[in-house]
Amino acid sequence: QVQLIESGGGLVQAGASLRLSCSASGLTLSWRGMGWFRQVPGKEREFVATISSSGSTLYYADSVKGRFTISKDNAKTTVYLQMNSLKPEDTAVYYCALARLSTASGFADDYEYWGQGTQVTVSS
Repeated sequence: QVQLIESGGGLVQAGASLRLSCSASGLTLSWRGMGWFRQVPGKEREFVATISSSGSTLYYADSVKGRFTISKDNAKTTVYLQMNSLKPEDTAVYYCALARLSTASGFADDYEYWGQGTQVTVSS
């Protein structure tokens, strides 16, 4: 059974940094793309960042470009989202997701498995 478990969320002040982690069990990440999405109550889930299985292709939402960095560890069992210069508008529940294919994708429909989410709250 595939499980994705996010961690690293919390309450921080604007300008601070957080590092989210997503650990996968039941399936190696080595041949699947991964992504991070976020959702605010009452709004649709939105794309944040994605990385291909090889780690060579990365895409970011315009709203986080230059501030967030997605990466994978060498064993490819954990994906990270380094979030710097956080803003109040980054407040959301952050979800990691495992794609059906090896490519990086910003489309939620391309993802097969989802974590339970971790709350990130940025105060002004």
